[in-house]
Amino acid sequence: MQIGDFAVLDRSGLDALLAGLRERGYRNLGPTLRDGAIVYDDIRSIRDLPEGWTDEQEAGRYRLASRDDEALFGYAVSPHSWKKFLHPAALVLWRAERRGDAFEVLDTEKEPPALAFIGVRACELSAIRIQDQVFLQGPHVDPHYEGRRRRIFVVAVNCTEAGGTCFCASMKTGPRAATGFDLALTELVGPERHEFLVEVGSDAGGALVAGLPQRPALKEDRRAAEEAVERAASAMGRSLETAGLKEALYRGYDHPRWEAVGTRCLACANCTMVCPTCFCTTVEDVTDLTGDHAHRERKWDSCFGLDFSYIHGGAVRTSVGARYRQWLVHKLGTWHDQFGSSGCVGCGRCITWCPVGIDITEEARAVRAPAGARSPGPAAADSAPDGRSGP
Repeated sequence: MQIGDFAVLDRSGLDALLAGLRERGYRNLGPTLRDGAIVYDDIRSIRDLPEGWTDEQEAGRYRLASRDDEALFGYAVSPHSWKKFLHPAALVLWRAERRGDAFEVLDTEKEPPALAFIGVRACELSAIRIQDQVFLQGPHVDPHYEGRRRRIFVVAVNCTEAGGTCFCASMKTGPRAATGFDLALTELVGPERHEFLVEVGSDAGGALVAGLPQRPALKEDRRAAEEAVERAASAMGRSLETAGLKEALYRGYDHPRWEAVGTRCLACANCTMVCPTCFCTTVEDVTDLTGDHAHRERKWDSCFGLDFSYIHGGAVRTSVGARYRQWLVHKLGTWHDQFGSSGCVGCGRCITWCPVGIDITEEARAVRAPAGARSPGPAAADSAPDGRSGP
C-alpha cells in the first residue's frame, strides 16, 4: 500500500498488526491499565489494551470510568507522555572505573531498542515534532535522542472523544493526526461494528498493512471517521485564544496575576514532569564509597526548582510567582522566538496533574486582561480541585 492509502481492519486485524510489529523486531508500547490509570507500557495483543475504559480529567482530578462499549482507545491521554521513551527521565552518559592511578572511561554505547508506539494522539505527535526540533536541529544534536528516535514506529490514533482538560483544537495540533506517523487509526465503534480505519503514513507502514487481513475503505468509513473526529474537536474541555498571545504575555510581565497564582502554586514541578515538550535537565556526577567507580547521569529538571536559576550569588527567580511566569511565558511566548512554534500542544496534562488545579488556559487569559479586570472563566478559588487529585 502507498502513502495516503486507506484500509479497514477489524479487531483481529489490529491484533495481526501488533504481531507483525513484533515479528519485525519492535517492542510494542501502548495504553494499558495499571495503578488506577491508563499508562503506556508493554503490550503483546489487544487483550492488553484498556477495553471498555476511559478517563475523566479535570483540573487537579483524574479518574478511570467504564464505558458503555468495548472501545480500545476510548480515553484522552495517559498521565505520562512518549517523552519518557525518547528523552528518559534518567540517563547514564558515561561510566568510569579506576585502573591503577587513573580512571578508564567505559564504553556504555548500546544500540537502542526498536520501539513501536501504539496509540499516539495528534497532540503527542506534535510534541514529538517539537522535541525533534530541540534535540535534532541546530549545531548540537543529542546523540542519545537521535539513536532512539530513528528506531521508532508510530501507530497514531485519532481522537474521537475529547477530554475535560484538552484544548488541542485551539493549538491546531489535533484531534486528527496529520503527519509524523507510520500508520494512523480511527476507531469506529457502534452497535453493529468495531473496526479501525487505517491511513498509511510511510512506506514501512504501507508494507505492514499490505500483509494484514483487511477490507477496502469505503466512502462511508472515511465519512464516519471524519465525523467522529469533528465531534471531538467541537467538544474540547478547554480553549485558548492564541492570536496575539505572545505579545500579550510580554506586555504582562509585571501583571499582578503572577504573584496571585504564586500563592496557589506548590512549585512541585508536576506540570513540567507530565508536559510532553519540557526538556530541561541537570547533570550529576556520582562516585561509590570505594572511589573506584564513577558515572555521570543526566536527569530531568524543572524551572520550578529554586536552584534551577541559581548563578553565583543566588537564584534569579526566588518567588514561586516568578517561576510560574518563567514556565508559562516560555511555553506560550518565548518558545516562538526560540524554536518557531508554541511549546504547548494542548494535551491538558499540566491542568489535570496540578495538585491545586491551576489551569494554564485560565492564567493566560487572566494575564491577557488588563490588570484589575476579572478574567473570563472560573475564579481561582472555584477552579481548585475537589480533594480527589491523583489516580
